[in-house]
Amino acid sequence: MEQRGHGKRGKYQNNILLLTVLIGFCILALIEIAYGHAQMKVEKERLALEEANNQAVQELQKEWNQLKDGADVITDEETSEQAVSGGDKADAEQSKVVEKTEGKDDGEADEDLPEEDGDYDMQIVILGDSIMDNDRSESGVAAIIGEQCNAKVYNMAMGGTTAALMPTEQYNYATWDSRCLLGVVNAILGNINTEIFDDYAAGKILKECDFDKTDYFIIEYGVNDFLTGQIPQSRYLEDGGTLAVDSVHTYTGALENAVVLLQDRFPDAKIMLIAPHYCQIFNGTTFVGDGYSVDYGFGPLINFARGTGYIYEQHKGENVIFFNAFEDSGINAETADDYLEDGVHLTPLGNRVYAEMVARLVNADFRPEE
Repeated sequence: MEQRGHGKRGKYQNNILLLTVLIGFCILALIEIAYGHAQMKVEKERLALEEANNQAVQELQKEWNQLKDGADVITDEETSEQAVSGGDKADAEQSKVVEKTEGKDDGEADEDLPEEDGDYDMQIVILGDSIMDNDRSESGVAAIIGEQCNAKVYNMAMGGTTAALMPTEQYNYATWDSRCLLGVVNAILGNINTEIFDDYAAGKILKECDFDKTDYFIIEYGVNDFLTGQIPQSRYLEDGGTLAVDSVHTYTGALENAVVLLQDRFPDAKIMLIAPHYCQIFNGTTFVGDGYSVDYGFGPLINFARGTGYIYEQHKGENVIFFNAFEDSGINAETADDYLEDGVHLTPLGNRVYAEMVARLVNADFRPEE
């Protein structure tokens, strides 16, 4: 009896072992099937991606062929020039370029000239960087100023430009090659060869605008001068020392030079100096600081804004008016998300707020009785 019991138990254990092995094989088979399905899915996705890439390459090749054939290819992306918005260290933190528009061909430049027909109250010439140049549509700063002042506006702003000459550039009429504020002013006065402006709206305006009819020259610079890390705010240091640089290689020195040149040539025209507005600096998506704290070697941006005010104080009795955009435009840390699209350039709402303030000041000066 005992032997028969042992035999049954042994047979039972063998059956359990066999069943366990079979279950193991089934599990392995299921894993193999699942893995195969996953492989097939990955292969399908790879083939789909490859097909999409091939289509993209074909489309790019088509656009390239159109370009070679002289056809127009329209893209939503805007190009950014390096530097001025300048120095290489800016690349590690933020593109130091207040520029979103490149040079335009002659056809585009025509669109930037105001219409000859129209009953305008005044003529305004704008000299500036991409804050004025970035949006040349009806929602841009220049267009809003023109509409609210009933003015014929000649917008000579060029993105990426500074007020001052860069350290390597010389104040030499014969070899002049800078599109900075001093370059634009000397081009207006006929002191330099204007071919350097031919691919920009400024080049067309230089040929067709009667600057003697100008009521207001609006000068808006400073952010690029600050961002380069190469242009001092002034030659004069807070400790009483003086930098060994020419004044035209400093922000306030360039403003002073431009104001004097324009006043001498156009004594009846008013000059509006606009200080750089409040900005925020980012390293990718990381906030680095703002116009009060970030310093690239010559003080924070607020110092450049105050330098603009200093030049105004020297000339305020001489047909010069001032807009302290840094502190009076309403663009600040609390409104930056609404008014600044990248910490520097203005959103459409920022354009309107900024332009309406400029227009209000111009109108108050032009029509003081109202």
